[in-house]
Amino acid sequence: MSRIFGPVRQNGYVVRDVEAAMRHWTQVLGVGPFFYFERVPIQDFRYRALPSSLEVSIALANSGPLQIELIQQRNDAPSTYRDFLSAGHEGLQHVACWTKSFDEDMERVLKLGYEVAQSGTIGGPNGRFVYLLTGGHPGTIVELSEVSGAKGRFFEHIAEVAQTWDGSQPIRRM
Repeated sequence: MSRIFGPVRQNGYVVRDVEAAMRHWTQVLGVGPFFYFERVPIQDFRYRALPSSLEVSIALANSGPLQIELIQQRNDAPSTYRDFLSAGHEGLQHVACWTKSFDEDMERVLKLGYEVAQSGTIGGPNGRFVYLLTGGHPGTIVELSEVSGAKGRFFEHIAEVAQTWDGSQPIRRM
């Protein structure tokens, strides 16, 4: 567990082909089912504090308590995902820690000197997220994700379904 952010609750993989990535995770690794959003509505998305018209597909599944997120960017809008792929990377791009005290945690990490790379809201009120630059090592950007609203309840549902998944319906389109 991070003494700064709490437990890592999600590994976020940036991929060039989300459909192929879901097949790999479900068929080769036996992780699923994936809840797949072909176009995720992100409100107030900002990259380096400037508005950006990001379009992404996202798939979510759990392996035990760890959520697996697969992200494919669908346009060339400025984002940390585009930066990651442009640098020649594909795979683990960030780890996420979840919070129900978003404002307090943001105040604390900003005082510690962390810089916000991108931010937005998914799933309505209490669904804010920020990606904090940690520098140097691919795969270690930290996402701080608010889970006190509908997004958090949906994350709980994904984890519950994964506990008894029998391999059927490996991809559930939302």
